[in-house]
Amino acid sequence: MIKEYSIRVRPHQAVNEATIKDYLAHEEGLEMKSMTHVRVLKRSIDARQRAIFVNLKIRVYINEEPTEDEYVKTEYRDVSSAPQVIVVGAGPGGLFAALRLIELGLKPIVLERGKNVHERKKDLALIARTQQVDEESNYCFGEGGAGAYSDGKLYTRSKKRGSVEKILNVFCQHGASTNILADAHPHIGTDKLPRVIENMRNTILQCGGEVHFQTKMTRLILDGDTVVGVEAVSNSQLSFRGPVILATGHSARDVYRYLAGAGVFLEAKALAVGVRLEHPAQLIDQIQYHNKEGRGDYLPAAEYNFVTQVEGRGVYSFCMCPGGFVIPAATGPEQIVVNGMSPANRGTRWSNSGMVVELRPEDVDGEGPLKMMCFQEELERVCWQQGNRKQTAPAQRMADFVNGKLSADLPESSYAPGLIASPLHFWMPEMIASRLRQGFRKFGAMSHGFLTNNATVIAVETRTSSPVRILRDKDTLEHVNVKGLFPCGEGAGYAGGIVSAGVDGERCAEQVARLLGVL
Repeated sequence: MIKEYSIRVRPHQAVNEATIKDYLAHEEGLEMKSMTHVRVLKRSIDARQRAIFVNLKIRVYINEEPTEDEYVKTEYRDVSSAPQVIVVGAGPGGLFAALRLIELGLKPIVLERGKNVHERKKDLALIARTQQVDEESNYCFGEGGAGAYSDGKLYTRSKKRGSVEKILNVFCQHGASTNILADAHPHIGTDKLPRVIENMRNTILQCGGEVHFQTKMTRLILDGDTVVGVEAVSNSQLSFRGPVILATGHSARDVYRYLAGAGVFLEAKALAVGVRLEHPAQLIDQIQYHNKEGRGDYLPAAEYNFVTQVEGRGVYSFCMCPGGFVIPAATGPEQIVVNGMSPANRGTRWSNSGMVVELRPEDVDGEGPLKMMCFQEELERVCWQQGNRKQTAPAQRMADFVNGKLSADLPESSYAPGLIASPLHFWMPEMIASRLRQGFRKFGAMSHGFLTNNATVIAVETRTSSPVRILRDKDTLEHVNVKGLFPCGEGAGYAGGIVSAGVDGERCAEQVARLLGVL
């Protein structure tokens, strides 16, 4: 017999299968020995009140074992002799597009400008030691894209444009913990995600697809107004033929410049810009769990989510990384960009999030579709100058930033290249700095202890999303004036994170299949 229950328990009762069985035996009258297996279907933490509860939806197997898998498997076929489709970029949009193409009987040819996920890791380690960034292998470029080594959070609000559950199941099929199917805010972890990505690549190869690393697209091959392939450079000049799914990520500025010069229709897109805010993890645990002891033995590192309006623009927390690190996410010289990530156990001494201000194209001087990108570039260059022209990030204590004071010293930080005290309140654009100051005051009023000089404001967070939208037809997903080109994912301006990029990748693959008459 199988029964399902929705229960509300204290954290110590939700630790594992044994403690859940004990609860069911006492509260639901089930015999302990009859419960052969308990599967958690949904899990969320309710920390709104001083008493913390865990909400669980569970499936209990009574005197029988589960016969179904914990996740839904996707069948992938041999496509070695099938028509080919070019996928530019091996981030989540590109990888999920490639896997969906295989499902549909098409052969993906994946071109990735960076290195494979393990070789890439070596270049990331060099950033702190050498203060130099490899322009083709960094926290944004390489197998897995910006998500591979910048956290692996899988939470998305996007439920309308495809199957979020499908994306999570594919991750499980390739080695992710099935906890992501149950958790309200699923997270794989920076230390676990690279292996999952490698398994996804292996599926592509085993099915007859191709993956080419250190292979950079240089131009589209056009026949009239139709894309028929791409040219790329690796050790030599290469060309690949087929429709093109363009999934280059939000930091491929050379691609945006090329497209604009080639007459491919683009438009400037709103984005959010600000800082990384880093607190001691114990302090965030104490605040969010209403307990001076913090998380205790049974709760995870605490998360937070803040949002407000200041002078007609949103100010909000973004990409919250409990028990995580602040990382250098620049993609070239004369840039400082910061982001955040967390290992699977979220076990570091710090918690951080982006704290950003909404910017619209009308807020920024200039003309043309690249003006928001140019604003990003200039702010990152100014930040680099403030950081002694290295990857040393300018920073300020949080209360000092709000009160317009220079910090004489800085708290210990997780940011490996190092911090330098700097008056962010003075040199950051006032439309950003003033709104952040007001937002911090509001967040401090909402959550006592949050606005503190024990927290560090680290500049700058600029890569929250693409500054450009590559225009496409809303039904066919094909570019509006270039046929055979399918702008995809976060870099095209149609996604915001790993899951939504994966969903968009699948949708683009389906539209290519329709174009080729196989769907």
